[in-house]
Amino acid sequence: MIKITKDLIEEISQKAKDAPRRRINYNFHQGDSDPVQRFMNAVEPDTYLRPHKHDAGKTEVMLILRGRVLMVEFDDSGNITDHMVLDSSNGEKGVEFFAGSWHSFISLQEGSVLYEVKAGPYDEKKAKHFAEWSPEEGSKEALLFNEKIVEKLRIS
Repeated sequence: MIKITKDLIEEISQKAKDAPRRRINYNFHQGDSDPVQRFMNAVEPDTYLRPHKHDAGKTEVMLILRGRVLMVEFDDSGNITDHMVLDSSNGEKGVEFFAGSWHSFISLQEGSVLYEVKAGPYDEKKAKHFAEWSPEEGSKEALLFNEKIVEKLRIS
């Protein structure tokens, strides 16, 4: 049995705070070849997850374990088509992104942790296709991109 405990969530959350990218995964699957990839993703507000989509057949489920995270879906031109704030303190608990949909998320609260499930196997070269209309990770425009989305959607 794999146990997701308060202590484990706190441990990976602290690692995310100390990580250069301000996020970290904690994998439950045994390896990249597993048919189902399952992991916790601890994310801080000053991290940037570049909008991307996955190969056909690769849906992605995200559930909130702690904190608040804005989930965003885009069209092919980068226009926001849907969004939802996952909040561990209310009833908004999860989303499923369909295969081939552009998506990203933005941490709205320190110590936020997600549980993610997606189809494997994982191939780093094919796992994500990044949106050309979005800033690259590590660029000075990246966090500004997130700020503009939060402002546009009037998320507080």
